[in-house]
Amino acid sequence: ARQSGRARRRAACPGCPAHAAPSRRMDPIEDTLQRLREAFNAGRTRPATFRAAQLRALGRFLQDNKQLLQDALAQDLHKSAFESDISELILCENEVDLALRNLQAWMQDKPAATNLTKLDSAFIRKEPFGLVLIIAPWNYPLNLTLVPLVGALAAGNCVVLKPSEISKATEKVLAEVLPQYLDQSCFAVLLGGPQETEQLLEHKFDYILFTGSPRVGRIVMTAAAKHLTPVTLELGGKNPCYVDDNCDPQTVANRVAWFRYFNAGQTCVAPDYILCSPETQERLLPALQSAITRFYGDDPQSSPDLGRIINQKQFQRLRALLGCGRVAIGGQSDESQRYIAPTVLVDVQETEPVMQEEIFGPILPIVSVRSLDEAIDFINRREKPLALYAFSNSSQVVNQMLDRTSSGNFGGNEGFIYMTLPSLPLGGVGNSGMGRYHGKFSFDTFSHHRTCLLSHAGLEKLKEIRYPPYTAWTQQMISWALASQSCTLL
Repeated sequence: ARQSGRARRRAACPGCPAHAAPSRRMDPIEDTLQRLREAFNAGRTRPATFRAAQLRALGRFLQDNKQLLQDALAQDLHKSAFESDISELILCENEVDLALRNLQAWMQDKPAATNLTKLDSAFIRKEPFGLVLIIAPWNYPLNLTLVPLVGALAAGNCVVLKPSEISKATEKVLAEVLPQYLDQSCFAVLLGGPQETEQLLEHKFDYILFTGSPRVGRIVMTAAAKHLTPVTLELGGKNPCYVDDNCDPQTVANRVAWFRYFNAGQTCVAPDYILCSPETQERLLPALQSAITRFYGDDPQSSPDLGRIINQKQFQRLRALLGCGRVAIGGQSDESQRYIAPTVLVDVQETEPVMQEEIFGPILPIVSVRSLDEAIDFINRREKPLALYAFSNSSQVVNQMLDRTSSGNFGGNEGFIYMTLPSLPLGGVGNSGMGRYHGKFSFDTFSHHRTCLLSHAGLEKLKEIRYPPYTAWTQQMISWALASQSCTLL
């Protein structure tokens, strides 16, 4: 074949830079993904022994670096050591322990019933998807990064972890220290902001779990659709909290205030607004003031137990929301410390910005409704929330709210304590997300449930009844077998 002029010149002077072959453009992301795919295809992550070793290593990371992680969380969000422990570290450790105790049982094939044949073996095999991407948020930068990681590792996947660039101190620990504990042929941490994440999403993954806002969730889902990649989306939303007239206002105030102002309100499942009658509002306001004072003192800004807003952008957004309705409690702010006081707003209208976006801060609006029915109508007119709460001394009221609404999670006379139970899944519905994880639900989310049927190589005479030409007798026999699920001949 005739060579092109460029090819002839390249052959004539192979050492000449001007005539050198064009080098492959380096793509560090693609190189990392290729490395992980090769490890997965080689079967490295499939054995139970390897999965258990990775989980134990993750547990050591949490134990060895407890102080370092507490310091990072304090730097990012002004979290107290207690708050970091109960909402981040301990929950991650519990997930690791649960997975290690149950890994063998979770991995076992699940037998399935048969119909046409009792001689075959039908079962479901849980096998890893392959290369998994976990994109984590900044508000619980350890919990919401490592809890899904536990499930992905237990299920036998290779994992790319994308921590949030906004929680910088925690991101630094995850990027620099965590890889020292895990097998780097099967695990990688990739850093960057929105532009880098967009580039990352251009590549093909076998599964993606994203935690964040509905707006970004749509971007992730659009990118995943190009590769037909399945996704779990843990999104936010405005979580209603209905307070019935039949209640003890101080009990309600204690519980609502703790869950609303925990982590400075930067919790995706926190109560986002209260629905109650004007009469209950009057009883609730002094009770909320009493709870806030007992929790954080007369000067909440000096309390070691009240967090701070993550950055200036979020601070400015939240401070603008203080102009909605009327401030009944709190309202103070300090830009130099990114501090916003525990705040309650009243006389709030549904059309105001504080009722149009997820607040994600220590601001609690109260919206007046005249009845339970009006509250349910108000909730059902809006997008389905990630969480919904109802407080009442009447179990009938709580059950009506549960039966007549839809949400990802529900709390009756309680806040988001369900988040501490790995026996319950966390997941949204509609605008608040899709899919679920926590405990065994995480393992199942990151596992492909493969349908398997194993038949005997012989016994062909018994199977001939299903082959053409069909007769009235064979049709009757097969129809009977399918309907009764009792045939043992096929």
